[in-house]
Amino acid sequence: MITDQLRQEIQKYDIPDNRINYQQFFKEKLAEPTGLRGGILKDISSRCFKEIRKKSKDEVLKIGDELLAAGDRYFRFFAFDWVSRFKGKYAKKDFARFERWLKTYVDDWGACDSLCTRPIGFIITQFPELSRRTKKWATSKNRWQRRAAAVSLIVPVRKGLLLKEVFRTADILLTDKDDMVQKGYGWMLKEAANKFPDEVFAYVMKNKADMPRTALRYAIEKYLEDKRREAMAK
Repeated sequence: MITDQLRQEIQKYDIPDNRINYQQFFKEKLAEPTGLRGGILKDISSRCFKEIRKKSKDEVLKIGDELLAAGDRYFRFFAFDWVSRFKGKYAKKDFARFERWLKTYVDDWGACDSLCTRPIGFIITQFPELSRRTKKWATSKNRWQRRAAAVSLIVPVRKGLLLKEVFRTADILLTDKDDMVQKGYGWMLKEAANKFPDEVFAYVMKNKADMPRTALRYAIEKYLEDKRREAMAK
């Protein structure tokens, strides 16, 4: 019944004025280049979540499985959004489900970042020891799992957690050839720099000769101009 309601809501708002060209944000050719604007999807998600808000976390996780299995990109958005509403209430065993979602349903940077900066990031913040399991993704042949290894640490490092794991992950990804991975670990370092500016700058200076320029530019984005010039100097 919830999937029927979601489809009805999507159809109700699916008019040209509510659509955006998503292809402009992706290098990969999208099967559906246009779609509903993010703000509209958030409104639909919030309204429809009211229908299941009294359900337990485990029940909503199962609904998430069903939404993802349907193969609809909007349903993927709703699944990640609804599960993220249980922040702080996860059990360690839920990590295995999120990891399966990553490996099965993530095929672009938007889905990767949505899953990793919400459910996965939240559960690692709740159970920091789970970060040991994300480090394995950094050696995957799959680009989105490698990006996820970095992006999943953004939420905890914003809380001042797991700086060592941030550097260990960056070490593994340091010379990765994929620009999506470079941007991912550069973003991770940029967020870490908000809490640990001296430590991150020292890391950048130590490794800048090997770090791709894309990752380097992301990592130093929030430093003052003199620091950025120093880091970018050859």
